[in-house]
Amino acid sequence: MGRVTARRPVLRISPKGVVRRPDSLAVEEPLELRVNGRALAVTMRTPGHDVELAHGFLLTEGVLGAAEDVRTARYCSGTDDEGRNTYNVLDVALAEGVAPPETGVERNFYTTSSCGVCGKAALDAVKLKTRFSPAADPARITPAVLSGLPEALRAAQRVFDATGGLHAAGLATVDGELLAVREDVGRHNAVDKVLGWALLEGRVPLAGHVLVVSGRASFELVQKAAMAGVPVLAAVSAPSSLAAELAAEQGITLVGFLRGQSMNVYSGTERIVLDD
Repeated sequence: MGRVTARRPVLRISPKGVVRRPDSLAVEEPLELRVNGRALAVTMRTPGHDVELAHGFLLTEGVLGAAEDVRTARYCSGTDDEGRNTYNVLDVALAEGVAPPETGVERNFYTTSSCGVCGKAALDAVKLKTRFSPAADPARITPAVLSGLPEALRAAQRVFDATGGLHAAGLATVDGELLAVREDVGRHNAVDKVLGWALLEGRVPLAGHVLVVSGRASFELVQKAAMAGVPVLAAVSAPSSLAAELAAEQGITLVGFLRGQSMNVYSGTERIVLDD
């Protein structure tokens, strides 16, 4: 579906003058996620890799532990003014024996492209218990490998090149091999997409892997890493205080301000291999 970017006319003002020209924008549309036919969430996302997004989201909500936990994932009918399918409603049918997510008041949520999950009634509602704790993961990584990840991630951001308006998340090995990259207007959606890819590929739990993100490291992104068993989370920007606290609590190595050969390690320093 060619709906990742859209063209709009703009008035371009610069020291070189004023010109009218078309510009490319990152598309943002709502996706309604249903589980067993029941509405669960609405997220504002960039269309594409929606099945991965659903799998990653349900993984990080503690519903899924393997690809086999899903029987089917398919778009439901939903049309625009011209009768065309919008592909904005996705229903996930769980396999027999897989418990559906809670849908009470405290677990209903709406996610935006800017803030992620909103509306959970208490902090305990988002501090989910992971079945894939990364705390005992013996993975180790060098600063040199970490330093190369942002450039590799940026090189794979094809849609960002056209729009400048997308976040990215990538999965790499601790040896620096970049395995998958996903882009989205929401940083949490980009993470869900790449974790959903890993789940569908049979790679979860993600022992010995690094999750690298193009922006800041929020509490929610650390939580998602923990739910997938990721031992190292690296961000090019700052973490929040709660993100650092949760990373330490979950045994995750949290790296921030990863720029060039400089970085700050906020937790899990034992995984960083330093020269004598």
